[in-house]
Amino acid sequence: MASTPQQQTSPADPAGIAPPAGVAERGALTGPDLTDLDLTDPQTFTGTDLTALWRRFRAEAPVHWHPEAPGRPGFWVLSRYADIMAVYRDNTSFTSEYGNVLATLLKGGDSAAGHMLAVTDGPRHQAIRTLLLKSFSPRALGPVVAGVRRRTDALLAEVTARGTCDFAKDVAEHIPIATICDLLGVPLGDRQFLLDLNKQALSSDDADHSELDALGARNDILMYFSELARHRREKPADDVVSVLATGQIDGEPLNEAEVVLNCYSLILGGDETSRLSMIGAVAAFLDHPDQWRRLKDGTVSLETAVEEVLRWVTPTMHFGRRALRDLVIGGELIEEGDVVTLWNTSANADDSVFNDPARFDLARSPNKHVAFGYGPHFCLGAFLGRAEVAAALDALRRTVDHVAAAGDPAPLYSNFLHGLASLPVRLVPRMGDAA
Repeated sequence: MASTPQQQTSPADPAGIAPPAGVAERGALTGPDLTDLDLTDPQTFTGTDLTALWRRFRAEAPVHWHPEAPGRPGFWVLSRYADIMAVYRDNTSFTSEYGNVLATLLKGGDSAAGHMLAVTDGPRHQAIRTLLLKSFSPRALGPVVAGVRRRTDALLAEVTARGTCDFAKDVAEHIPIATICDLLGVPLGDRQFLLDLNKQALSSDDADHSELDALGARNDILMYFSELARHRREKPADDVVSVLATGQIDGEPLNEAEVVLNCYSLILGGDETSRLSMIGAVAAFLDHPDQWRRLKDGTVSLETAVEEVLRWVTPTMHFGRRALRDLVIGGELIEEGDVVTLWNTSANADDSVFNDPARFDLARSPNKHVAFGYGPHFCLGAFLGRAEVAAALDALRRTVDHVAAAGDPAPLYSNFLHGLASLPVRLVPRMGDAA
């Protein structure tokens, strides 16, 4: 592992990524030394202007070496869209099988590697993904999406009748988790239990939340799905747990770890992105009432609005890889074995790709964001995630006249997820709905 950044003076660039043009001109931004920022600390992302922070990284150190600390190795931080996309595409120079987020990459590995899709590469990854794809196709998800719309309409009708609500806890928490639980076949009585575990496993509403708490939550989720998969083997149903529990690859059933860990992955991934995007959309409408009016009046399409919400919020701040060989990115030598982190939250604000990225623009087009990642590990549930965000935006524009703050929002504490844990608002219904 490289302990300090090393310069590469050769013009050759195996990754095909040239150094940034105009860095000297754009590098005069002010602020603390970037080497003093700890991107592993959730507090770094709380109360920080992330747009300004990542603008500095792209300008001053687009391929930045994050120094090691006691008990933790150093790692590379990529902040430019082009560099990040190149690594996402390259599954021969980089691997996910040592982890794909800081929490596992910096510990030297992920116990789910080779079993869970997110941290499995090569033929086995493709085989498991193919097994699951039928369950996540637009045709298969048609009835599920219809259910999402009904559930979202009902929730909004309930909270608008009350007037004031916590949009995060009273609305957004219930939509994605119910949907993915429908797909997985989780009984209704177990869903709140799993939602609470989800929130503990990847982030927290509480700054005092510990890694031990997160580990315990993850273990509880795994134990839950181990038991559910055992039942589905004995009595299969029309759900994804049954697909995994009874599925075969090359005539052989999936092993226990593959079944349980992929259920775990789906329950976590199927909840966080959509839920945080919905909450972030309402928060954005409070700050940008002109965009709310454009959505409500139909002057922007639902499709472009969904994509801009996903870009604007970018709930998954980063993913990561480990280098399998020496190569050069942006003039820096990445050595075999180095950890490389890809900061989606910066890529989605890169002004070389997005015009005026600091502007929330529901009509933005094109909008090639990386909120769902890219390449071989592109999010399996992207279609469903978009459908859930669309259902929330559509229900809001049809039933709500305007949105007002009703208290202070509370942030998540995470170095992986970005968003709000609480958003008190007053939803004023349209006159026809109120009547």
